[in-house]
Amino acid sequence: MQFIKESIIKAAPERVFAFHELPDAFERLVPPWENAKIIQKADITKIGSQAIIEQKIFGLFPSRWVAEHTKYEPPRMFEDVQISGPFASWRHQHIVLPHESGAILRDEIEFEPPLWFLGNIANSLFVKRQLEI
Repeated sequence: MQFIKESIIKAAPERVFAFHELPDAFERLVPPWENAKIIQKADITKIGSQAIIEQKIFGLFPSRWVAEHTKYEPPRMFEDVQISGPFASWRHQHIVLPHESGAILRDEIEFEPPLWFLGNIANSLFVKRQLEI
């Protein structure tokens, strides 16, 4: 499955990309209701760097997500891939493009939900809604 979301940000593309390179960028971007606990931070500037995040799915089921940075092309793009976690597979490209008002932040996510048909039902009911936030 594929999910794409674009956001226009009123800042220079280089500044938008630089924000994502900050050590606390992930903490700033995660909504407080997600209850995500960062066990290990990743450095997007280093391919192979891994982030480990723990959270409760639907506030009930503990989940540990290990994501590895696999591409880094400043100031345009970086990518992370799930090594282990709640999805059958997950690849997320963060792309920064110039725009007349500043920059476009384009998130391209390719994923496969877990649990075969149950995962597809969960995707329809919950996952896509969470990605839209």
